[in-house]
Parts: sequence; structure tokens; C-alpha cells
Amino acid sequence: MAYFTSRDIAAVALSAALWAVLNWTVAPIFWQLTHLPILCDMIGTSLLILTLWWTRKPGAATLMGLVATVLNFVLRPGALHFLGFTAASLVFDVAARAIGYRNSLDRRLISSVSLIAISVLSTLVAGYIIGTFFMNPMFLAKMFGGVAFFAALHGAGGLIGGALGVTIVRGLEARKVLQP
Repeated sequence: MAYFTSRDIAAVALSAALWAVLNWTVAPIFWQLTHLPILCDMIGTSLLILTLWWTRKPGAATLMGLVATVLNFVLRPGALHFLGFTAASLVFDVAARAIGYRNSLDRRLISSVSLIAISVLSTLVAGYIIGTFFMNPMFLAKMFGGVAFFAALHGAGGLIGGALGVTIVRGLEARKVLQP
């Protein structure tokens, strides 16, 4: 018996494709207009939460991040910074597993708080990795005051994306759409 069902694979593929396409089309425009690194985090964490809720299986969020990374490199070969989001997907998956899926998904208030906290943690990691390895240090110092503030901005994107993802999941639950 396969670990991931066709339904799980569809959830991973749809979420990864959406993340890659939005990262390819909308995120660069937002970055050019604002130089704020929050939109990719918002998109990513909301889709990670949706994938986690839809599949409820360890490894699904990591797989979604890996597929999104491959698609991202197909669409934007030079966007190596997306490797930070790949790491964030792994952190998200490990943290959700450590907290437990019942605490992450089945308890209204505890689930919401834990999913948002996991989103912030994972995007802080992404921001630190991107700022340290893929950004020009002079640009970071001039625009953001350094890697720590840059990572904090990613964390803010994770906070917003986490709240968005929880809202989407709660809306789907209330309407009994895509019951896990």
C-alpha cells in the first residue's frame, strides 16, 4: 500500500504548482515595487498549511516544498534564493510533526496558534538562509539593517501567511469542502 494516495499527491502537486506560478509571476513584481520579502512567505505558508491539512501526513509539506522548488527552477532558473523556502518547508513539516497533527489541525484555538507559530518559525529560517547565502550583504545592510531584520520581515510574511492559511482551512472546514 502506498504511503501517499492519489488524493495526497494531487494536494501536493496543486499546492506546489500554485506556489511556483505565483512566485514566478506576482512575487517579483511585489519585490520590485516594495523590496519587502513577505509575499513569497505569505504564499508559501498558506499553501503549506493547506497541504498539511489536506493530507495529514508527515513529509507532505516537505514534498510540496521540493516540488515547488523544482518548478521554481524550471520557471526561474536563476532564483536560487528559493532554496531558503525549501528549507522552510522542511522546518514546517518537522515542527508540525513535533507538535502533533492533532494539536496542529484538530483543535480550534491551539491549532490556529500552533500553525501560525510554525509558519513564523519556518519563514524566519527561510529569511536567515536567503539573507545569509543569497543576498548582497551591502544591500541588506543598506535596505534592512542586516540579516536579522531581513529574517524578521520574512517572519512577518509567515505570520500573515499563517493567519491566511488558517482562515482558508477554517473556511473549508465550515463549508465541509475537501474533508480530510
